[in-house]
Amino acid sequence: MFNQSAIETRNQFLNGERTAVSIINYYLARIKAFDAKIGAFLTTFEEKALAQAEKLDKKRTQGLPLGKLAALPIALKDNILFKDEIATCGSKFLTNYRAPYHSTVAKLLIEEDGIIIGKTNMDEFAMGSSTENSALQKTSNPWNLKCTPGGSSGGSAAAVAGRLCPLALGSDTGGSVRLPGAFCGVVGYKPTYGRVSRYGLVAYGSSLDQIGPLSVYTADTALMMEVIGRHCVKDSTSIQESPQDYLSQFKTSIQGMKIGIPWQFLENLKDESRQSFNQALERMKDQGAELIEVDLSILNYAIAVYYILATAEASTNLARFDGIRYGQRSSRAKTLEEVYDFSKEEGFGPEVKRRIMLGTYVLSAGYQDAYYRKAQKVRTLILRSFKEAFSKCDLIATPVSPFPAFEIGSIQDPVQMYLQDIYTVGVNLAGIPAVSLPNQLTKEGMPMGLQLIGPQKADQLVITTAQFLEKHLPFQQAIPNDVNKEVYS
Repeated sequence: MFNQSAIETRNQFLNGERTAVSIINYYLARIKAFDAKIGAFLTTFEEKALAQAEKLDKKRTQGLPLGKLAALPIALKDNILFKDEIATCGSKFLTNYRAPYHSTVAKLLIEEDGIIIGKTNMDEFAMGSSTENSALQKTSNPWNLKCTPGGSSGGSAAAVAGRLCPLALGSDTGGSVRLPGAFCGVVGYKPTYGRVSRYGLVAYGSSLDQIGPLSVYTADTALMMEVIGRHCVKDSTSIQESPQDYLSQFKTSIQGMKIGIPWQFLENLKDESRQSFNQALERMKDQGAELIEVDLSILNYAIAVYYILATAEASTNLARFDGIRYGQRSSRAKTLEEVYDFSKEEGFGPEVKRRIMLGTYVLSAGYQDAYYRKAQKVRTLILRSFKEAFSKCDLIATPVSPFPAFEIGSIQDPVQMYLQDIYTVGVNLAGIPAVSLPNQLTKEGMPMGLQLIGPQKADQLVITTAQFLEKHLPFQQAIPNDVNKEVYS
C-alpha cells in the first residue's frame, strides 16, 4: 500500500479486497513505527478511527451506500476543529481547548465516510514557514530528518510524505500548504478564496486563509476537492456555486495551452532551482504548451504587503485569546489586567508575539495610512496584474520556493524566513487557486516543487492540468518503493 493512491485504497475497500479496519490498522502501525522520529502527529484518534472503520465494514456487508472517501484515513492540521477533540493550533495557549463543534470540512469528510485519524503539528497559529514555531514538538522532513518539512502545515505534509496517512488537510495563508508540499514531495493545493469553507478554522488572516488538501497524487487532491469544495452558509465568504467535478474532467493533452512565465519576477532564481524550473517548462513545451512571458513584477512588493496585512488581521483575530474566553489562564495573575497580560506572555511564542506587535503597530493611530491602507492599495494592484496576465494565458507557472528544504535551525533571521514565501504569498493576496506539484529531486535527494496558478474560480483547470503534468515530470519515477531505511533507522 506504500505508494498506492488514496483512490486505489478506497476502491479496494469498495470491491471487498480490504476491510476498513485493516486499512486503518495499516496506517496506525506506520504512525507507531515511524512518527516518533518524524513528529507529524500531535494526537491520533485510534479508538474513534477503528470504531468508524468497523461501522463502514458493516455498511459494506449490508450493501448500504458508501461515500466518496470510504475507509480513507485523513489527518487534520491542528487549527481545524474536530468536535470534542483538543485543537492546540501548535500553541501552549490552547492545550486545554476542546472543540465544541465540527468544522465544515470535518463534517463533509465524515459525511463521505472519511475517517479522521489524527491532528497534525503546525507552526503556532499558522505563523511560520518551517513548523519550527510549534510550541509542542519538532517535525522533521521524511526525506531527510535533519531538514524542515516547511510550514505552517508541516505536520500534514510530513504525514502524507511519510505515508502515515494518504490524505491530509492544511491551511494556506501565504503558502502554508504549497511550501510544505514542495519541501516534502507531495501535492499541495490552495483553492480559490471562498471555495472551501473556513467555518471551524482558527483564524490567522481572515482575508487570506484557505483550507487545502495534501496528497501523494493529484487525483487524490481532486477527490478531496469534490468533497470539501462546496458552499457553506456558515461562512460569509463562501462562494455561492455548486461543487465542481474534477475527476471526470482530467486532460489527455495540454496541446495549445498558454502558460505564462513572469521572468522579471523570477530573475533572481538561481542554481538548481532555476534548472529544475526550466526543465519543467521544457516538459510543458514537449507536450504542446505555449510559453509566453507575463509581467508580474508587482509581486516584488508582495512579501511587504503580505506581512503588513496578515499581521494586522492576526493582531485583531488573536485578541480573543486573553486567558478568559479561550485557553490557559496564568496562575500568576492577581488582577484582571494581569490575567490578560500574563496569560498572553506565557501562552504565545516569540513569532506570534512578533507578528501581533507588528500588526498592532501598522494599525495604530498615525501609521494606519502609511502602512495598512497603502498595503491594501498595492494588493489591489497585484490583483489587477494577475487579471491582466490571465488575459494573455491560461495558467501561470513559477517555482514554489527559491530553495529546497533547509536544515532545521539553519535560518534564525525572521526576514530570511519570511522570504521563503516569496513565490506563494501573491496567490493569497489575489485570492486565486494554485497547486504545488512535485517536480524533481536535487543532487542531495530533496524534492523541489512546481507551482501552477490559475484565475479566480479556475480550480478545475489548475487541478486537471496538474494531473496531466504529474505524469510527465521526473519526480514520480523518483518516489521510493518504501521508506528510506537510512532516514528511519
